[in-house]
Amino acid sequence: MSIIQVNTAFNIDLEFDIAEFHKRLLAYIIDYILMVIYMWSMKSLMYYGFRLDFETNMGMDILLISLPLLLYSLLTELWMNGQTIGKKIMGIRVISLEGGEPTFGQYILRWITKFFEWPFLFGYIFYSSGALFAYTFFTGLFGIAVVIIIAVTPKNQRLGDLAAGTVVVNTKTNLTIDDTIFKEINSNDYKVTFPTVMRLSDRDINTIKGVVTQAGKNGNYEMCNRVAMKVKDVLKIQSDLYPDQFLEKLLEDYNYLATRE
Repeated sequence: MSIIQVNTAFNIDLEFDIAEFHKRLLAYIIDYILMVIYMWSMKSLMYYGFRLDFETNMGMDILLISLPLLLYSLLTELWMNGQTIGKKIMGIRVISLEGGEPTFGQYILRWITKFFEWPFLFGYIFYSSGALFAYTFFTGLFGIAVVIIIAVTPKNQRLGDLAAGTVVVNTKTNLTIDDTIFKEINSNDYKVTFPTVMRLSDRDINTIKGVVTQAGKNGNYEMCNRVAMKVKDVLKIQSDLYPDQFLEKLLEDYNYLATRE
């Protein structure tokens, strides 16, 4: 299994297992099957269930079927923290080469360069077995180029990953809200300890969360110590908390303040 070291904004190297090619392929096949099921179900409902006329309802067809299919990978990766349904089932996700969750711009770049998915918008407006066969053929044809690019790049990146500065890695646990920077603060009388945490960017907070999560998994709290020292220096603050507790408190303060702005 290939390992990638990602250097974060705090000059801390995080290690991730690069997703194996067969997992990426199976994830795409799962997503493809789900999209075909969605298309077939919606087409059947519209034209056989409600007996709508295609010629007068082409706009609705595009809005309710073609656009969701076209935007599927972009929206799911945005909403599911770097995962589509297929990626979630296969236990892989997209991360930034800077160690945190990709930015909106990086997700857009990844999506735009998935040119082999664009036939979903144009080919599936007209529902037929021929259109499905044509899309499958061109997907396989373009997929050969994708496989070659993934095979020859050191970090197993496709064109979209290279353009966006992202990589697909393994994740050993099911993704929950705990895997994001967000923490639910229930206490109405919560006391903020480090208000200057808001000077940190979302990317910095993502990095801190990644360091804390990885330290909890492998027991290496030296990373927490190094990041804590860097943050204290940047924010000009002092704390007697243990490094991991200090970083957890920063995450709590950030989430409390961010949700009240």
